[in-house]
Amino acid sequence: MTTLFRHDRQAALAQFQAVRSHTLDLVAGLSPEDMTVQSMPDASPLKWHVGHTTWFFETFLLDAVSTAHSFAPAAYGVLFNSYYQTIGPQWARAARGHLSRPNVAEVLAWRQAVDASVAGLILSAGDAAWAKLAPILEIGLNHEQQHQELICTDLRHALSLNPLEPAAYPLPQGPWPTAAAQPLRFDRHDGGVVSIGAEGKGFAFDNEGPRHRTFLQPHALANRLVTNGEFLGFITDGGYQAPALWLAEGWERLQAEGLVHPLYWRCRDGAWFEHTLYGTLALDPHAPVNGLSAFEAAAYAVWAGARLPTEGEWERGARQSAAPVVAAPLLHPVGAAQAEDDPSALFGQVWQWTQSAYAPYPGFTAPAGALGEYNGKFMINQLVLRGSSCATPAGHSRATYRNFFPAHARWQFAGLRLAKDV
Repeated sequence: MTTLFRHDRQAALAQFQAVRSHTLDLVAGLSPEDMTVQSMPDASPLKWHVGHTTWFFETFLLDAVSTAHSFAPAAYGVLFNSYYQTIGPQWARAARGHLSRPNVAEVLAWRQAVDASVAGLILSAGDAAWAKLAPILEIGLNHEQQHQELICTDLRHALSLNPLEPAAYPLPQGPWPTAAAQPLRFDRHDGGVVSIGAEGKGFAFDNEGPRHRTFLQPHALANRLVTNGEFLGFITDGGYQAPALWLAEGWERLQAEGLVHPLYWRCRDGAWFEHTLYGTLALDPHAPVNGLSAFEAAAYAVWAGARLPTEGEWERGARQSAAPVVAAPLLHPVGAAQAEDDPSALFGQVWQWTQSAYAPYPGFTAPAGALGEYNGKFMINQLVLRGSSCATPAGHSRATYRNFFPAHARWQFAGLRLAKDV
């Protein structure tokens, strides 16, 4: 737990209100229909995200003090419980979009009532109670920020399927920022025993620790991310038709789904476009490629004479670079002429697939109680992504952060950084 939440309740309250307000800002201009649609089983309706984050605070914070309050029907506990088996049953994830009730207005009213009660609890709880509640509040806020990113990615996916190609948000005023990337360069890193993982300074999720030693072979890391223009070269060279480049499951999925380009790309009369949260725009060849599965990222790496980094290699490289950026100028990756050691090469644009399985670090133990189900139970059949994206909230762009998705996932702001053996 950070010092903020231990000693400064006014600051904790301000942070709670800021995070909760930002979630509402993300959905403020959307229609109830926008917030109710579910585009695929891996995504969730935005109404569900708003409700689930409210359920989290009511269940883990308010109920820890008293269950006498009644802000919503008991069935909300089923509808908005994500995967906490120790809490109770859940509505099937793939069927979240089947629910027209509760409507958006009812979910927002519930959220308002819970927020008022949490705000009062932050200021009124006794010191002994606050010592137990403050860590839950801090986890809850970081948890909600993860859902803020999911709101952006799930919304982008849903609107991308609509033939009207609607924009989620108005395009910001002024010219779209773009610049040619620096020439691709591979920087050598010596092998040896290195330490990775959270150091206990500031907030970190349980899966970021314990800090431990790992052995790295000598390797080289690219100085920047792969761009749209470079990935277009892979496409025009027949990369999606070359089975030797692909992992077996990736090739099978490519054939079954007819994949020929990244998820959000469109080709019209020989010109390339990309669906964004600001609508469909001309593809920026200088921006980092995104909307890739791990299979696509790995195939490109083979084509380029390289490979995906391990998460240990990635973290060591990130620790040797400049401090992470804290916010992106747009909710979309942009081309940037990166200077030496510019952190935008790693953070704030796209998540980067690694070849590392999402598994527990040596000595990892899930916390006791229901919150122990937060990360540990998913440590199988997924790969780690590192860095952060243009949709990642400030504070989550850190060298130790371990994002994770199954290898076939394509709807995130996910791209790649190359590595090589030396």
